[in-house]
Amino acid sequence: MKKAYWVSCYREISDRARYARYIELALPAITAGGGRFLARDVAAFAYEEGLKDRTIIIEFPDLESARATHDGEAYGAALEALGDGAVRDIRIVVGA
Repeated sequence: MKKAYWVSCYREISDRARYARYIELALPAITAGGGRFLARDVAAFAYEEGLKDRTIIIEFPDLESARATHDGEAYGAALEALGDGAVRDIRIVVGA
């Protein structure tokens, strides 16, 4: 079974307190779902239409684990805590 990668790109973090609460809840939810953080930082370089924003890459054992984690109750609580405190997009891709 192929691994899956959850990629989050933050365009803006407008409420640092909400973001901090989100992190407190999201980290254990993601690791409990089998996620392993590979990168968490501002992009070193951005090309073409890319932005030098905060980017997070998380490896999961498979697509089902990544989706179950994102759609699960624990991560849902983290999303609720974040609310409109950040503008971002999340993509889940299957490894080659």
